[in-house]
Amino acid sequence: MRVLVYGGRGALGGSIVDHFKAKNATVVNVDLHANEKADENIALDLSQDWTAQEAAVLAKLDGHFDGVFCVAGGWAGGNAAADDMVKNADLMWKQSVWSSAIAARIAAKHLKEGGLLQLTGAAPALGGTPGMMGYGMAKAAVQQLTKSLAEDGSGLPKGASVVALLPVTLDTPMNRKWMPKADFGTWTPLAWIAEHLEKWTTDAASRPSNGALLKIVTEGGKTTTTEH
Repeated sequence: MRVLVYGGRGALGGSIVDHFKAKNATVVNVDLHANEKADENIALDLSQDWTAQEAAVLAKLDGHFDGVFCVAGGWAGGNAAADDMVKNADLMWKQSVWSSAIAARIAAKHLKEGGLLQLTGAAPALGGTPGMMGYGMAKAAVQQLTKSLAEDGSGLPKGASVVALLPVTLDTPMNRKWMPKADFGTWTPLAWIAEHLEKWTTDAASRPSNGALLKIVTEGGKTTTTEH
């Protein structure tokens, strides 16, 4: 099994890299920094624009992948009255939309027939996000991209599936640092994501519907999903 993790140095990406390596998979990481546990690392250059980043990544890839997982992203707030609203929106677009579009291009060129492409949306972006407009705009764009990729003629390989994960809150070290008094039983464990990505990669019949926006909710330590 060979997979690519776009954002494989972050908390969720690192968990996915660890999980697939434990299953003896070959893992390629695309991120600003290397993940020493990955078999191959492709470093992104922030000085490049969107098209240059795409060209640089694609130029370093060969062969095919069973799964392409894009978990790159970030968060920033701000409503329309905030002075940094557009600045934050620009950052959110670069972190979530640039990465997702490049992951789609990777999948179109290097995903195996019947393979899995996973993108990362956000549950709040199913509705309005007045206090974090840039974030909501970017995640809504990723979710629309997911729907488009699931349609005939999208350019993905034959039999490939695409799903967007829409978590509410992930149980990451950074979230615990900034929200130490929160109810961690309502946060989705990173291992849950990694385990399900492996299951969906190896067992196509277990996957969510093609194009699903999969809202992930954890309550009382139990995680459930709803397709949108």
